[in-house]
Amino acid sequence: VTVTAFTRVGSAIQDVGSISLPSLAYFCIFWQIWSKEASYSTRFDTTDISSHLETLLACFTLLGGSLSAHSPFDGEGCTRIMGMAAFVAALHAALHGRVWYWFREGGEPDSVNYSVKRYAVFITVMNTLEIITWGVGMWLPNESAFRPWIFLIGILLNLRLPRGFMPNDFHAACSKRGVLFILLLGFNLQSIVGVASPYFNYWEPSWDQYAFLFLACFLLFMIKLLYVDDTYSIAPQDHALLYNRAAGFFFHIGNFSLLLFTTVLGSGLNLLTHSFLAAAAALPSDAKNLVCGGFSAVVFSIAFIKSMHIRRVPTNPKHERMFFVAYFTQFAGVLAVVFITARMCILQDADEGLLALLMQNEIQMLAVLVFFALVLILMSWLDEAVELNLYSDASEASEYRVQPFGFWACLKGEEPLQLEALALERNRAARLAQGSPLLGSSVMSFSGSFYNSMGNLNAKEDV
Repeated sequence: VTVTAFTRVGSAIQDVGSISLPSLAYFCIFWQIWSKEASYSTRFDTTDISSHLETLLACFTLLGGSLSAHSPFDGEGCTRIMGMAAFVAALHAALHGRVWYWFREGGEPDSVNYSVKRYAVFITVMNTLEIITWGVGMWLPNESAFRPWIFLIGILLNLRLPRGFMPNDFHAACSKRGVLFILLLGFNLQSIVGVASPYFNYWEPSWDQYAFLFLACFLLFMIKLLYVDDTYSIAPQDHALLYNRAAGFFFHIGNFSLLLFTTVLGSGLNLLTHSFLAAAAALPSDAKNLVCGGFSAVVFSIAFIKSMHIRRVPTNPKHERMFFVAYFTQFAGVLAVVFITARMCILQDADEGLLALLMQNEIQMLAVLVFFALVLILMSWLDEAVELNLYSDASEASEYRVQPFGFWACLKGEEPLQLEALALERNRAARLAQGSPLLGSSVMSFSGSFYNSMGNLNAKEDV
């Protein structure tokens, strides 16, 4: 349902030819609703009837709200989207109010029950403030100039500092993010085929049309290969979410940017497919801008997400230089591709030069983007190639690659997060069998990280 809502925003972007402020606001609201559901399901048991009912109602509400994604701020559709956000906030206020009721006794300040109680109170209060905000927005007249500010306040109320009160199921949360991105790519592919299908009802596709569809699908596949889930390739203590909360916050921003610009890229590919099959005389500027700009931003977002993690280099100076060369080559390659494709996006139709030669028609432009993606994939394997050349296996590499390196390496890792990461690594295959009416499969089954990482928690505490 969330991906359907994203594609509805993509349809609005496709009609306008650019990212409008309402489209950006609606996309952010849809993403935050998904984040609420993911946050709850990775912390608490969702096997009871009330949780299933809440999820069902949230899905129906999100689906209904997404039908108004084309509406401007002064339209009735905007009011319906605010109503959707208010209703979902009310559902989560009720869910976390129930959590507070079960854990209202609290217990010792360092206990699990106390952390759960604080978390439930905070989320309930924030959702209540959000309900009030959306209620005020719905009360305002359609032509009010304050409506965009209402959306800004509502979005800010939804921002959360990662793992501020209690951790979640780390691996489940990472899996949900990866599945959402893959589904979005799949919907983009389906949309391209859907745009092309009516043309093939009347004549057989030519070799040029086969080549175009192949390149469009191959480009999405290349983007999937660029997006590597670092949950298992990166040690837990080096992952952005388990190293520093600031890194975790920007990690989430990067994921939001990736989803947004993947949607933009899909919209551009739809326009490009339509213009190519309709045999347009010239490459449409809207399609060119959305495809090249979307691709540039997607590549930058993926690189930005990866830069949030801590990398490890050997202490041996010679080996260290080899890894530095690999990382800086990757960095330079990403910057070059992002710059070139961004220039392709803003290039005017009347301009001439090498970049104009790369975009003489749809097939040529797609072939250039696929080539760039392939080069980036090959470059992304440089550090792994160096590691395979120096060490026999991953366990040997972990013994020598100990020196932290990266954007956040200058910051100190936060001790509670690092303890949780060490517990994840130590007990990755372990599962707690202890049950609870609310803290169930999600919090209770992430390798013991919650209980083993927080200080002064012992086995005698019952949840």
